[in-house]
Amino acid sequence: MKRRVVVTGLGAVTPCGNDAASTWAAMRDARSGTARVSKFDASAMPVQIAAEVKDFDAQRRIDKKLIRRLDLFAQYAMYAADEALEHAGYTPREGGDPRFGVYVGTGIGGLQEIVNGSRLFDASGWKGLSPFFIPRALTNLAGGQIAIRYGAQGPSLCVTTACATGNHAIGEAFRAIQYDDADAILAGGCEAAVSPVGLAGFMVMRALSKRNDDAATASRPFDKDRDGFVMGEGAGILLLESLEHAQARGAEVLAEITGYALNNDAWHDTAPSPGGAGAARCMAAALKNAGIPPEAIDYINAHGTSTEQNDVSETEAVKSVFGAHARRLTMSSTKGVTGHLLGAAGGVESVATVMALRTGIVPPTANLFEPDPACDLDYVPLTARETRPRTALSNSFGFGGVNAALVFRRFEG
Repeated sequence: MKRRVVVTGLGAVTPCGNDAASTWAAMRDARSGTARVSKFDASAMPVQIAAEVKDFDAQRRIDKKLIRRLDLFAQYAMYAADEALEHAGYTPREGGDPRFGVYVGTGIGGLQEIVNGSRLFDASGWKGLSPFFIPRALTNLAGGQIAIRYGAQGPSLCVTTACATGNHAIGEAFRAIQYDDADAILAGGCEAAVSPVGLAGFMVMRALSKRNDDAATASRPFDKDRDGFVMGEGAGILLLESLEHAQARGAEVLAEITGYALNNDAWHDTAPSPGGAGAARCMAAALKNAGIPPEAIDYINAHGTSTEQNDVSETEAVKSVFGAHARRLTMSSTKGVTGHLLGAAGGVESVATVMALRTGIVPPTANLFEPDPACDLDYVPLTARETRPRTALSNSFGFGGVNAALVFRRFEG
């Protein structure tokens, strides 16, 4: 018999705040984290805005010596993981715990570290490289360093599935606990690719908004005037536990995960399949896995990137799966506030979904001033709404055709 899996801790580092509470408050109040790029000089680039993490001080939660070994994406992940453990009141077992795991992924990993290492190698040969070069660049070292710090000797997995990374990591952790491979797992995603090469790479694909003089409203999911996504960074980490494990230690349960599915469009490297067919199959499979009908979903935290193809295809997919109910449920994208956090998006948006269930408040789609006629569902424009959702779906889709959907439910014992 599969075990029930619950969320007991939340952690976040985002362009809107360096903890889950401030991130949620910004989402709820539609306060954008997008601004002019400050980490490097982007003045000569057509895109000069991003959703950067601000005022981040890793030493608040991470030892100074360890910081030297961590690329920024791993610092964000460890910082958020520490908050999730603190929030859950979870103290890892001294000496290590083979029933405690870490499923933390990233879409790109140490991109700037690789760029810097390449420059050093070109300038000075192999002698110019730091011994920390490979450990700082490797995608799995965020989760690896978290496991080392907390003695998490159980299942460990680094998911790298572009913008679906966070959802896939949480979903696979959910399954591991369901099938008794672990009692508790830190799960989510992280990213720190806001760099000259990272920004330019997405820019030359014509994927990014060029609204440089109106940064706060640049990310406009489902809006008729959207012109691309805003590149962001950060981390979102959840502590998942079996219900029995959480109850045995007297933990407060924040929400329950009841369903998960993943699939592939098998259509195009960057574009969604026509009509959102792959996303629709994924959502339907998640509902089946949860054992609920489409009518049971009250709220969808959309992938909603603010790109023309994604927003329309996700809308079409929701209509396909939910039929007439699609016009009764609420659906919003928090990327109007956070920008697109790439591999961290699913983790941060799962935090938002859990908070919507906890508070009864659905976060709005910021900057949705005039909907695209092809996007004609209830996206909760501009202002949060108290709807008391009981069951919610969180979508994440990524390059390579990857899709992931999670079903969360308000915990009722």
